[in-house]
Amino acid sequence: MSDTNTQDKESSAPGSIGWTDLTVADAPAVRDFYEQVVGWQPVDVEMGGYQDYCMREPSTGRNVAGVCHARGVNKHLPPVWLIYIRVADLEESLRKCVELGGRVLAEPAALGPGARHGVIADPAGAICAVYEQALA
Repeated sequence: MSDTNTQDKESSAPGSIGWTDLTVADAPAVRDFYEQVVGWQPVDVEMGGYQDYCMREPSTGRNVAGVCHARGVNKHLPPVWLIYIRVADLEESLRKCVELGGRVLAEPAALGPGARHGVIADPAGAICAVYEQALA
């Protein structure tokens, strides 16, 4: 998940979609594609030896999505637009996921300062990330 510091306040409640990342093998090519097709402006995000990209709306400069390499915490993901859904309690959400027939694809991991996430598959096989932000 890229920089979400400018996410809207209305997207910070549990159940809201707080961020969207695209994970792909060739992030620079896909970054360039979206820059040309939809006008997003990329900003490099240092990932410890490589760059992912935070994409911004050209008119506002607001961060709207990430374009990420399929490396590091994303290495297990297929090419996918991954939504991050805010939850109040990450462990409880992961437990409920399994209880209700879903699968945990990535165990809880740090997601920037004060946040943690996991990746799940619902019973139909669709995947998303669930994340918990520490209270300020």
